[in-house]
Amino acid sequence: MDMIATTELLSAACERLSRHPFVTVDTEFLRETTFWPKLCVVQLASPDEAVVVDALAEGLDLKPFFDLMADEKVLKVFHAGRQDIEIVWHLAGIIPHPVFDTQVAAMVLGHGDSISYDQLVQRLTGHVLDKSLRFTDWSRRPLSTAQITYAEADVTHLRDVYHKLDTDLAKRGRREWVSEEMAVLTSPDTYRQEPQHAWERLRSRARKPKELAVLIEIAAWREREAQSRDIPRSRILKDEVIGEIATQQPTTPERLGQLRSIPKGFERSRAGEQIIEVVKAGLARDPKTLPRIERDRGLSNGASATVELLKVLLRMTSEQYGVAAKVLGTVDDLERIASEDEADVPALKGWRRELFGERALALKAGRLALAMQKGRVIAVERPGE
Repeated sequence: MDMIATTELLSAACERLSRHPFVTVDTEFLRETTFWPKLCVVQLASPDEAVVVDALAEGLDLKPFFDLMADEKVLKVFHAGRQDIEIVWHLAGIIPHPVFDTQVAAMVLGHGDSISYDQLVQRLTGHVLDKSLRFTDWSRRPLSTAQITYAEADVTHLRDVYHKLDTDLAKRGRREWVSEEMAVLTSPDTYRQEPQHAWERLRSRARKPKELAVLIEIAAWREREAQSRDIPRSRILKDEVIGEIATQQPTTPERLGQLRSIPKGFERSRAGEQIIEVVKAGLARDPKTLPRIERDRGLSNGASATVELLKVLLRMTSEQYGVAAKVLGTVDDLERIASEDEADVPALKGWRRELFGERALALKAGRLALAMQKGRVIAVERPGE
């Protein structure tokens, strides 16, 4: 098949696709050398047809595609769609809606944690996908027939996967569970990359207000630089460098140059001068304007033992209901539940609370016990005292 390379053909294709209750969607992009993903190819399929769009074609206007993504009458089906949705958000300022993510649905139905597309296709349809072009350069033109066929397969098999998953969800009464998960996937907050919040993705352990203030300012500076220059964050400053700057707080070129992670001569560069000014701005911040520093929970022996019991309960619940353990709760969820009954964690909300959260609290309170029966762990309710 030929790729769509004109706005006229794209508009006609999207008009045809919009007549159906759902379309499957995938994108091919590059991100190794840029901050923002570079969209190269868009694949779309309805029950009747599949199209592959050359997003790099000269003069092509992607507005018909974006309009389809915003069409509330058409369900958009992705597999692990977060990055695909992020591309639409960045290029058009819209979030595709409504959406269905087959990876999320697969986890809700017990197909393991974060199952890959090719594994899911093989498991549900029996088809073995060609993986040879997985790491192809989608920005090079012309694309070969094999590349276009490979791209098309990403949305044609997805139709069958969607049907099988949706049927199973309906049969087991779990459609609403997936709908709850889609609320996060379609929230603009999931995709906003605001510089003032960039520090939150860092693993640096800022223990003092001044360290946190500098960390926030340096991370925001790096984010602004990376976005404006459209290069990866690590090309500006690596995470470990930001951590060291936040700890050492250099306010002169000499002190900046003494840091182990700083290349020789960097302190005299334009970036070095800016970093020094950013550090000074961080040190000048009013501590009252800073977020609260979350202390290491440092679980007590009792809480640590509770976490281990909760892990057993989590695995047991996962096997009992056929839901991936990762979807029900994370280790962080368990640690916070062990420390606080009213912890603000997903495991204590919505359908997760019904399946696992209530039992976790009952186990912690002694109203539920774990026992072995015929080689399996079971939960046993304990009578109230």
